[in-house]
Amino acid sequence: MSFEYVAQTQSSHLVNIQARVTGFLDKRVYTEGQIVEKGQVLFLMDKKPFEAQVNAAQAAVKRQEAALETARLNLARVKPLSQLNALSQKDLDDATGQFETSAATLEQTKAQLETALLNLSYCTITSPIDGITSAALQQEGSYLNYSDSLLTTVTALSPIWVNFSLSESQLQNFEDQIKHGLLVVPQDSEFIVKVIQMNGQLFPYTGKITFAEPYFNPQTGTFLIRASVDNPKGGLRPNQYVRAKIEGAIHPNAIMIPQRAVQQSAKGQFVWVINKEDKAEFRPITVGDWQGENWFIIDGLKSGEQIVVDGGVGIHPGDHLKIKENIIEKEP
Repeated sequence: MSFEYVAQTQSSHLVNIQARVTGFLDKRVYTEGQIVEKGQVLFLMDKKPFEAQVNAAQAAVKRQEAALETARLNLARVKPLSQLNALSQKDLDDATGQFETSAATLEQTKAQLETALLNLSYCTITSPIDGITSAALQQEGSYLNYSDSLLTTVTALSPIWVNFSLSESQLQNFEDQIKHGLLVVPQDSEFIVKVIQMNGQLFPYTGKITFAEPYFNPQTGTFLIRASVDNPKGGLRPNQYVRAKIEGAIHPNAIMIPQRAVQQSAKGQFVWVINKEDKAEFRPITVGDWQGENWFIIDGLKSGEQIVVDGGVGIHPGDHLKIKENIIEKEP
């Protein structure tokens, strides 16, 4: 059996593409609304200021490497002379301090070079995921800073999430049916999720339930369920309304009757049963889920009993009924 719910699609991964350094936007490389791959270049910033910073940092590293070598040679000369008491302990301490200071300064300049190289790499802005791009929020030539750095968004299309909700009464009904053995769910709750598009066509890829909200939404009184569905060709887009068809549960020894056979009274739902004497019998029933044009009956009917589906208007308890060309008629 299956259950159907109104659902809405959602991207499983949305990334804001932002500039990580301040500077001028040189060029937009991608086409807005285009599907891009991970690592594909989207924007280029003006590299010249950052290349200058890299050159300056590289020069500082070379200068400091030379200073460290000079300090090392000086320490190498001072050590043996100090051991011969030709130089004072202070001279040795000064040479040692100069060497250690030069070594630390070299590490600092190397870190500055690494930062400059990193900032230069940030001038080439790429997509971190496969997905579809939105409109560019900044135009070429714009100056970007930390407070105005959002360039566009990239939205993953596969897998895509399909979100639907259960009301508190629906969830309680399911739990009651499972408790009384009227509904059997698949092992580990491995339901199959199919997606019915708004045009009524069945989406070619299926999914599985991957998340259930641990609490009810107090505003809507519903319980959010999320399914993850493969969407390799991007046939589904975020925020579409679809229907989620959940399959995998079964009703053991289920009784299913046409919905039009069920009538409503002040005391609840009922059907007309044709008993062994071919007389009409008022039978209250408890209905469960519906599938297509039929309703599952939880309580009130037994297998093999005949019920009135059509022609039940005006029937009263005890009326003698007969079937004529598949139409119920009341005998006078």
